[in-house]
Amino acid sequence: MSELLKLENQLCHRFYTLSNAFTRAYRPLLKTLDVTYPQYVTLMALWENDDITIADLLDVTDIDGGAMSLILKKLESKGFLNVVKDDADKRVRKVRLTNDGKAKKAVAEEVPTQMLCKLQGMSAEESRTLRDLLDKLGGCFARSETDTNQ
Repeated sequence: MSELLKLENQLCHRFYTLSNAFTRAYRPLLKTLDVTYPQYVTLMALWENDDITIADLLDVTDIDGGAMSLILKKLESKGFLNVVKDDADKRVRKVRLTNDGKAKKAVAEEVPTQMLCKLQGMSAEESRTLRDLLDKLGGCFARSETDTNQ
């Protein structure tokens, strides 16, 4: 059997299992917020920069447009945000946190600390290095998608 096809040599499988582990780790922490991880990411983006266009929100979060549409509908039904037409250009839709959505930030501030507790075997420097390497890897895929689409 080719070494390339051995599961133990697959980087993608490590990402798959790690992604599942992160999802499992976040699930109980996000339960207090009554949100899923993609909804949490959307709220984090809005807590940083509220009252932004959907296009800007897509850029910041890197969430697929179809998925974002569903996320916004769900968060709107929970009363966390409103999607409204822009005053200057009625074709543009903006996303604005409600008071309930803003209040969730105080509850969410515990989540990163609780997640850091799960990473006790990793130093702050290792964490920064990993983040930088993941950003670099993401850039490789972004470039390859651009090359493929041309």
